[in-house]
Amino acid sequence: MPPRRRPQFTQEAIENQLQQIHLLDPSSTSENLEQLGPIIKQIHTNHQQDAYLRTLNALIESKDEEIEQICSDNYQEFIDSVSTLFSIKSYTTNLRESITTLDSGVAQVGRTLVEKKKALLQSKKTAANLDEAIDTLQACLRVLDVVHRVGEMIREGKYWSALRSLEDIENMPPTSLSQTPLFQHLLLSLPSLRGQIREAVTASMNQWLLDIRNVSAQVGQLALEAMDSRTRKWRSRRERDPMLKLNRVGSAVETMTYEKTEHNVLDNEHLKVDFTPLYQCIHIYTALDALDEIRRSYQADRKAQSDLIIPDTLPLSSLPGVTQEIVGFFIIETHVLNTTGNFRSERDVEELWDALVGRLCSTVERVLQHETDPDSFLRVKESLIAFVMTLETNSYSTTSLHTFILVLFERYVTLLERQFGKRFQDIISQDDCLPMYVEKASERDSVLETVWLTKEERQQLEQSTLPLNLPWSQSFYLCCQDIRSFVQNFYQFLEGVAQHHRDIDDLLSKSLDSLLGTYISESIAKRAEATSNLSQIAQIVSNLEHFQVACADIERSLTNIRTSQRGGVIRVNAAQSFSSTLTRALSRVNASITSKLDDFFGLSEYDWTPTTRESAPSMYLYELVNWLTTVVDSLVIKQEYKDEAYKNAAEYLKECLMDFLTGRDIPMMNENAISNILVDVDFLEDEFKKNGRPQLMTAFAELRAIASIVMSDQVQQFLNPTIRQSSYANIRPKRLQSVLEKLARYGSQCRDQPSRERGNRRQKEAESIGRLYPGENR
Repeated sequence: MPPRRRPQFTQEAIENQLQQIHLLDPSSTSENLEQLGPIIKQIHTNHQQDAYLRTLNALIESKDEEIEQICSDNYQEFIDSVSTLFSIKSYTTNLRESITTLDSGVAQVGRTLVEKKKALLQSKKTAANLDEAIDTLQACLRVLDVVHRVGEMIREGKYWSALRSLEDIENMPPTSLSQTPLFQHLLLSLPSLRGQIREAVTASMNQWLLDIRNVSAQVGQLALEAMDSRTRKWRSRRERDPMLKLNRVGSAVETMTYEKTEHNVLDNEHLKVDFTPLYQCIHIYTALDALDEIRRSYQADRKAQSDLIIPDTLPLSSLPGVTQEIVGFFIIETHVLNTTGNFRSERDVEELWDALVGRLCSTVERVLQHETDPDSFLRVKESLIAFVMTLETNSYSTTSLHTFILVLFERYVTLLERQFGKRFQDIISQDDCLPMYVEKASERDSVLETVWLTKEERQQLEQSTLPLNLPWSQSFYLCCQDIRSFVQNFYQFLEGVAQHHRDIDDLLSKSLDSLLGTYISESIAKRAEATSNLSQIAQIVSNLEHFQVACADIERSLTNIRTSQRGGVIRVNAAQSFSSTLTRALSRVNASITSKLDDFFGLSEYDWTPTTRESAPSMYLYELVNWLTTVVDSLVIKQEYKDEAYKNAAEYLKECLMDFLTGRDIPMMNENAISNILVDVDFLEDEFKKNGRPQLMTAFAELRAIASIVMSDQVQQFLNPTIRQSSYANIRPKRLQSVLEKLARYGSQCRDQPSRERGNRRQKEAESIGRLYPGENR
């Protein structure tokens, strides 16, 4: 089997194959290097052929002789073979040159390909690095976007979302980004971002604190208005139902029956208080584990705000605004306390409350220190009581405020006493002391509804014919009107106050006693002392009698009111003062009558040593009796007072006549003068009998007895103890002695012997009586 011939490649075939090779296809994303393999293999084969040819040439040269031999033997074949070999040699030489050229081209192409391969590999590596860098940058951009978004959320007030975003960054799973300096820098900046969130939420809360300080007054105003509406409704309901009169607003009964309407003073059509900034701040600080810090800061800020509510100088006109702000302040505090868990301490709020209430009380007390108008105290009370009731519904302790209100109440009552006392004094001093006159039934009914009277007198006046003169003067009516006004003002202050009934009752009793006893009774007494007109004094007496009745009625009516309110007993002791003043007024009546009687006695012209005896009484007595009966009977006072006036007048007349007989102003007299005195006494007794007062005759019993002893010469019987005790017990011995001495002086001055002897006898009788009663006064 002939040996297999190697394939022969011509230079043209190799060049055609090389031209068909496309290492880089523009339409392909990969390299086309596999086509180069066969070409290189063919070139390698050609190289082997060249080597083979060289070996063959060497063999041929070495075997020339053999070849020549062979050629000579096989010349023609040899020639053909040589020719063939030369052809082959020529072809081989050409092929070698082509291969050399091709090898050089292939080497050049190879180097270019290697360089392109290196560049391509570098490009791939660079592209991979770029892709990795792009991925890293994109991850960084996402983180940076989150960080940027954190800033935007802080500006938008989305603090919790911002904080959660930071936590997400911090808790990212490990990636290639985690090891980058940028990411590490971001991690280092997270505390700063948290600080920004903290500062932003703190600033938000601080702004909120400023806002709620500005709206606290409005919150308080709405709360006070709601309480005022509730109070009016309860007052109206209490007036309709007597069973509810014992209960005030805020009591258990009122609270149970209160038809509560949902009116939130923090969220309504007029006002909406947003607590979101506070809640956000608490939430953020809790997440940052710094709740104690914001709690202390909040407490300090609220304390500072509470310190600014009450100014150092507080005009009373500003008190309602201050109470509104305090109410609003603590309503907000109550809401914070109830909605923030353990953020706010009840003790802290109570400390703020106690401190603020203490400052309020001391400031108000300082402002009222020199206040003299009771209405100012009433306005302060109205502001405080509304304030108290409003905050009681929010469970704040108001005991100290109630105590302070009672302290103000005591000062209020003192000023009220002075105010009404001055009015009472003016009323009494300006009274005309004339009966009050009414023309119409409406006027009469209005007056009767105001004054206090007995049931019988009220019925009598209601049935009287109009027009009518009432038994009292204008001052009694005005005083009764003002007493009612005083009691109304007294209890007006106590409206809504948690009362200590015993203290209130005692205070009212003392106040009424002071007004009735000091300001009215004493003023009437002074007016009576300064009045000499009997009709005016009589009117004062009538007023005093009605005041005595009024005292009992005031005590009874007020006690009934207080009993229905579970209070104590009201004691009005001023009736004793009016009784004392009445006695003084009646004595003033007697003094006025006595003064007038003095005027009449000043007109008397007695002759104490007349030569004859008169049969008719003295002329001045006619006018005296006529005046006495006319004036006393016309006085508008009780009959018993008129009887007392007549009795005192009779006693005074007796004393005047007795003074004529026994006084030192007349040194001597005779029996005719005594007889004339007895004529006058007879006239007075007859007039008293005609006037229906025979009991007044007893006033002249001693004078008649003395005159009888003297005129009938019965001195010796008077000296007899038994007779004196039985018949002359009403005679004062000294008076009888004085009469005898005056008769003795007259007799001693007479020139006729009988008269002188009678004078000596009278002197001895006087001495006898003097020895019996040496220490007795006239």
